[in-house]
Amino acid sequence: MVLLRDRWKRKEPVTGADLDDATRGVIRAAGFGDYFPHRTGHSIDRDLHGSGPHLDNFETADERALIPGVGFSIEPGIYLPGRFGIRSEINVYLAESSPR
Repeated sequence: MVLLRDRWKRKEPVTGADLDDATRGVIRAAGFGDYFPHRTGHSIDRDLHGSGPHLDNFETADERALIPGVGFSIEPGIYLPGRFGIRSEINVYLAESSPR
């Protein structure tokens, strides 16, 4: 299995859909796939909230490449009906050398 980190280091394209699939795979493997009903994240930029690539292969398949200079959120959420829900947000900026 090729890790997305390795693809990034080799300067191969990584899309928002790729990151959504990777996140969703971890959540599915933990047994919570049915309880993650939204995309993983959205783009963040200075001019307009959400105009760049989204981390999404659930609501739409975002095949735009994540390139240096873009920002995005990573917001997985698990919602257990009648019990509770939790969502965590991490904001990422893609620098030339690595994500920050």
